[in-house]
Amino acid sequence: MHITVIGSGYVGTTLSACLAALGHEVTAIDIDTEIVETINRGRSPVSEPGLDELVATHSGDRLRATTDYGAVEESDVTFLAIGTPSYADGRIDLGGITSAAEALGESLAEIDADDRPLIAVKSTITPPGISEVRSALEAGLGDGEVELATNPEFLREGSAVSDFQQPDKLVFGTDSAWATERLQELYEPLAADVPTIETDPETAMMIKYANNAFLATKISLVNDLGNICKEFGLDAYEVMDAIGLDDRISERFLRSGVGWGGSCFPKDVDALIAAARGEKYTPRILEAAVDVNDRQPKRLLDLLDEHVDVADKRIAVLGLSFKPRTDDVRNSRAIPVITGLLERGARVVGYDPVATESMRERIPEIEYADSAAEALDGAAGAVVVTDWEEFASLDSEFEAMAEPIVVDGRRIVEPTDELTYEGLTW
Repeated sequence: MHITVIGSGYVGTTLSACLAALGHEVTAIDIDTEIVETINRGRSPVSEPGLDELVATHSGDRLRATTDYGAVEESDVTFLAIGTPSYADGRIDLGGITSAAEALGESLAEIDADDRPLIAVKSTITPPGISEVRSALEAGLGDGEVELATNPEFLREGSAVSDFQQPDKLVFGTDSAWATERLQELYEPLAADVPTIETDPETAMMIKYANNAFLATKISLVNDLGNICKEFGLDAYEVMDAIGLDDRISERFLRSGVGWGGSCFPKDVDALIAAARGEKYTPRILEAAVDVNDRQPKRLLDLLDEHVDVADKRIAVLGLSFKPRTDDVRNSRAIPVITGLLERGARVVGYDPVATESMRERIPEIEYADSAAEALDGAAGAVVVTDWEEFASLDSEFEAMAEPIVVDGRRIVEPTDELTYEGLTW
């Protein structure tokens, strides 16, 4: 099939490269010429394991990039994969996706109605927002008809390629059998043993929000229970290992720590809360999940305060990305940790295997190290915020600290007799 993907950020690039790997002819459309040139040179514009290899393999063959919306003329399915950032009150900003939808509609106006592609929203937008995207599409079109479907993504940063290639479900939100059949044809190479949910566009997108809200709430509940375990002098991980044996609970997402971040959980939970409040409903459990998550970085710093007065002391922050295997620092728990340390007067030095430059753009006023050993050298304390695998092998590096004090927010550092070690929930 001929596919166009409008938007070449994290989701759009992953989608484009993975669809090309399935054998489709894919054109990625983006207004950023640098991104377009990067893809056409065979490189991914975002850091994601396995994505560079896919782009390199298929660029110039089944994958190309352009700034020209005219590419939709040959398309069977056109995806909208535009970012939807949040306003301060949690509502999502639909400006980018509605602008893209209107521009897409203008391009579709040049195509005979019977030859127009199916338009599928891959961006995460609340169910009420779908009508706004549809209206923008129709405004650009002027007259005639085009079908708008939703096909939410369930990708995790750090494993997005494998998540696409081995999905736990496919969700098609359509208003016609024709649209459903077209999505079925598109995903046919993946669909043999994968549950497929066929529903309306609004319900499909609600599935996406409910999925992320549930997982975020589960993590916050585990963190709350972990905090209780810490107060009782118990190991939360031993407790969670036991309850994870209950098949109603499962062992996944039971690792307590400094909280969740990234582009999905915080934005999606906040957007769902804001949308619910817009309907005069107060989602108290979701609000509590956010509150618990927001408190975890402070608890990490409170534990550090018990061991060292950080004022004018060198303090190492190990891990800057919101999770390992990505350079994404959006809503990283390192941000409130660094902010809290600066408020206490600490001299902060941060280290991350891949996310240093991303964090430097956001917080330029702290020192950044090129290695964990450099960050720890002379430090009066260290906090672990991201569970990068290399932190598990740290040992002699701690000997160079002025005071070997480590507060671990991810249970990744191995405690030793030489370390003053505190776990956040154990």
